[in-house]
Amino acid sequence: MPRGAAVEVDGRRIALYRAGEGGPPVVFLPGAGLIGLEYDNLLRGAAELTTAVTYDRGGTGWSDPVPLPRPAADVAAELRAALGAAGVPGPYVLAGHSMGAVYARRFAQLFPADVAGLLLIDPGHEDLLRFMPPEVVAMNEAMKPTWDELPDLTPEQRSASAAALSQVYREWPADLREALVEHRLATWRTGIAEGRNLESEVYAELAAGGSIPGVPLIVLTAADRNPLWAQHMPPDLLERAHDGIRALHASIAASAPGGEQRFVEGASHQYLHAQRPGPVLDALRDLLARARGTG
Repeated sequence: MPRGAAVEVDGRRIALYRAGEGGPPVVFLPGAGLIGLEYDNLLRGAAELTTAVTYDRGGTGWSDPVPLPRPAADVAAELRAALGAAGVPGPYVLAGHSMGAVYARRFAQLFPADVAGLLLIDPGHEDLLRFMPPEVVAMNEAMKPTWDELPDLTPEQRSASAAALSQVYREWPADLREALVEHRLATWRTGIAEGRNLESEVYAELAAGGSIPGVPLIVLTAADRNPLWAQHMPPDLLERAHDGIRALHASIAASAPGGEQRFVEGASHQYLHAQRPGPVLDALRDLLARARGTG
């Protein structure tokens, strides 16, 4: 474990790192296949405002293994127990990225009194496909069977990926960056495993889970093209797909009293947190002020 400590949850170790002081605490929930260390820049910034926490979900990062994928309720309960074991009292401002935003909403459904605010960073959502062009829905279905057939990385792919990740995380301290890149290359299939039940089970779990508390809510939408989508879609379809994402995120923001959508220029889906930390920290600052009754 590069830093931080492990807390025990149901006999398993969960890697958790905290910095700063004050409340309400900000807790970062990584996207699928990502880990707490990838949000170090945001943690350092948020720690200047309040207590800030990053962690690795069970089965990811430096936490103990668990079978993947998992129900969202299990992920939410694990996080709540880990925060309790670490002595970080709620209520929390949950900052969830991509699939982490789905888990943040499930946490809010199950433990509404423990949530002071929600920052959803380019979030996934159970209504996603309803906002997509029919061609994208068909493409999504066609691509599903290929995930199990992905070959191991070649030496050339590993080298290229290492260089790309080192560039993404160039502002991280060298020792943390090296540990992060090495870990990502060794565990790149974890994101596939985590997301395997997203559409088949987790989205249904969220849809049946009821409302979320009426806490301050900001949705951040990446304004740049999704690089993965750009590899598979012609430009006109890509633009319509992004129009769907923008409309989906607007509807999420509108679902909460005073909810707000903000567009983040110069950022794409997977690495918004690394490419443009400023708007994320600005949103957290505003959410904390609202949660404290000062903004």
